[in-house]
Amino acid sequence: MGIGKQAKILTNKQQELLLTYLEKSRYPLRNKVMLLFSFKAGLRAKEIAAVTWSMVCNADGKIGTEINLTNNASKGNYSGRIIPLNKQLKNLLERLLLQKQEKLGFCLENHIIDSERGRKTSPQAIVNWFSKLYKTVGIDGCSSHSGRRTFITNAAKNICLVGGSLNDVRLLAGHASLATTQRYIEYNTDAHKRVVELV
Repeated sequence: MGIGKQAKILTNKQQELLLTYLEKSRYPLRNKVMLLFSFKAGLRAKEIAAVTWSMVCNADGKIGTEINLTNNASKGNYSGRIIPLNKQLKNLLERLLLQKQEKLGFCLENHIIDSERGRKTSPQAIVNWFSKLYKTVGIDGCSSHSGRRTFITNAAKNICLVGGSLNDVRLLAGHASLATTQRYIEYNTDAHKRVVELV
C-alpha cells in the first residue's frame, strides 16, 4: 500500500458528524455499530461482515468486555485477536443485542451486521456502505479502511500513555509484521519537532 494511496484519517469531529447523520438512518443502531467497529475496534470490512454475537458476548449471553475475533473471521492464521471493547461501542452493542433478541430465530451465532432479511452481509456490501456514507456526508478521500487506519494511528499516538508499545498496537491491528502496522500510521511533523526538543 503506497503512502499516496492510503485511506484518509478522520478527526473526532468528523466521526461525530457521521454518528449524528446515522442517527437518522433506517437502521441507526446497526449502522452506528458498523461505523464504530471500524473506528473504535479497527476491524477490516471482512471482519465487520464476519463478527458474530458469540464473539462479543460472555458466558451469560451478555455483551462482554472484548471482541474475540477468530482467525477465520479475519485474514488467516495470525489475524484473529482479542480487542478490548470501547465503552461507546459496547453501549451500542448492548442496545442492539436487546433489539435483536426480540426477533424470532435469534442466536449468538448470528452475524451482528446483517441485511434487511437477517442474512449475513458481504464484505463488499460493507465497503460499498462506507463509500456511500462518506460521499453523502461530503467527506472526501475516505474508504472502508479509513476507520481502521484512524484507529491504528490513534492507538499508536496514545499507547505510550498507558505503558504499552507499538507492538501492542500491532497485536490490536492483527498484523503479523510491525512494518505493516507502521505503514498505517499517519506521521506528524510537528510532533517530530517537539520530541526532538525533549531528547
